[in-house]
Amino acid sequence: MLKEAVYHRPKNEYAYAINEREIQIRLKTKKSDMIKVTLLYGDPYDYDSKRKSWIFEREHMVFNGSDQLFDYWLVTITPKNRRLRYGFQLESETEILYFTEKGFFLKTPTDVGSYFCFPFLNAVDVFTPPNWVNNTVWYQIFPERFANGDDSIDPKGTLAWGSAPPTPSNFFGGDFQGIINHLDYLVELGITGLYFTPIFKAYSNHKYDTIDYMEIDPQFGDKATFKKLIEMCHERGIKVMLDAVFNHSGFYFPPFQDVIEKNEKSAYKDWFHIHNFPVSTIEPASYDTFSYVPSMPKLNTENRDVKTYLLNVAKYWIEEFDIDGWRLDVANEVDHHFWREFRSVVKKIKPDVYILGEIWHDSMPWLNGDQFDAVMNYPLTNAITAYFAKNEITTTEFIHSVTSIVNLYPETVNEVQFNLLGSHDTPRILTLSQNNKAKVKLQMLVQFTMAGTPCIYYGDEISMTGEQDPGCRECMIWDESKQDSNMFSFTTKLIALRKQHNLLRTNENFLFLETPDDENVIFYRKKDRNGEIIVLINHNNFEKEFLLPEEYRNRVALNLWKNQKETLSTTLNLNEFGFFLAQFSNETK
Repeated sequence: MLKEAVYHRPKNEYAYAINEREIQIRLKTKKSDMIKVTLLYGDPYDYDSKRKSWIFEREHMVFNGSDQLFDYWLVTITPKNRRLRYGFQLESETEILYFTEKGFFLKTPTDVGSYFCFPFLNAVDVFTPPNWVNNTVWYQIFPERFANGDDSIDPKGTLAWGSAPPTPSNFFGGDFQGIINHLDYLVELGITGLYFTPIFKAYSNHKYDTIDYMEIDPQFGDKATFKKLIEMCHERGIKVMLDAVFNHSGFYFPPFQDVIEKNEKSAYKDWFHIHNFPVSTIEPASYDTFSYVPSMPKLNTENRDVKTYLLNVAKYWIEEFDIDGWRLDVANEVDHHFWREFRSVVKKIKPDVYILGEIWHDSMPWLNGDQFDAVMNYPLTNAITAYFAKNEITTTEFIHSVTSIVNLYPETVNEVQFNLLGSHDTPRILTLSQNNKAKVKLQMLVQFTMAGTPCIYYGDEISMTGEQDPGCRECMIWDESKQDSNMFSFTTKLIALRKQHNLLRTNENFLFLETPDDENVIFYRKKDRNGEIIVLINHNNFEKEFLLPEEYRNRVALNLWKNQKETLSTTLNLNEFGFFLAQFSNETK
């Protein structure tokens, strides 16, 4: 038994409350080292005076998958008094050890002080993301490129819709009225959440260089039109999330212009991170920026006036327009203190508002319940595209990556993670897949059968293509003769199935089942008290006969894609880049 590989801490993704009564405990051990792990747990004040030892219970921990180096174990328990001390009984093929906060023991420690401590399950500390998020299917809209519904407000020099390739500086007149005109299209698709990239007054076509956070950019419409859009979305059961660019402003943000004009005499000089005066706006600028872009000066969110201004912005769009979520741009470069205040402010106004951070790496420091509800799940995006679209990793490496991601956060976080395949910041998924639509469908299948809340980038449902920004920001295609109706139907069906089956939206008893690496077949399942769902994927450009594990042979399954019952045999034939999505009820064993 490799003791150095055994890891646990009584916090974060390793020990957390999932509600006001239950706690989940996770443990990491060397891959294939343990055959069984048991949790020893109890109230710290339960003591057997005769035996002079702590009284505890035992609970078998469930194997929660393997990555390249580690096995993961998970268990859910209900402490009787919301207090908890606990440790682990580790069993390998040759030995049994006990692991506690004080280290490893050959015999069960009798002193409660030796064990890990979860002092008390305080209700206020329970991570409680909005309960509507897990049921939501998002659709990301880049407003300038979705639809032009009112050409009277087009910016000067606006081009005819789709008449030229997108560039960093051209305009096509997308606006709110265009979105309103196509809400029925989104309802038909099954969308229940809209995520807009920035809508506030800005210089560029992407609007990430804000001029006025309290005003809508005139090219999109006015506040009355925006309010109408929100109301029409809500009438159709669609939530609306806006993009908050609080890490940096735009070059023409009035406080920054004041600094440029007055330098050290400006009342706003501390709103930014100025290195020296006079201010130089030529790269490299004499102030901190987003990346090295002089037109995006970084805001000093530690400054009280800046903080007040931005928190008022966050409140205003919820109070006045009843938006349902904030997506936070470049969230990892803003201080944690600001995000804690941000959460407190917006949750007081609307407790079930969704707070989503744009972070591309391990985000646990932001996901302890005091800042964000979730982050954009780019690690999952990268694993899916690396395997299916780019053929950069093996089946085993894909399984390891996804298992590691699943065990990166508490399950309460996993269930509201924002799962995407592409966005305004990435090449389109069909382009990454070398225009192989069958591969795109497999990627969407994985995306829509994982815990979290999936998002479709506008146009992916009709097979739009595009390279890295600005190529991925082409005008939405509304000519039905140029839309891929088959991909639209596939997406619609996938969304409907996800809404219908709770197991497709959670990680309950999620596990990859082993398949030979050279077969390019992925097999995973989820289980609850009512039954089981399996997902079997053939990542080959030829038909594959797959040998089913014994536990699935000769069982009746509901083929979810065909909506018909089938009796499985010893093998299952999978089409080229095909899949099998099936449900077993407990009665069919």
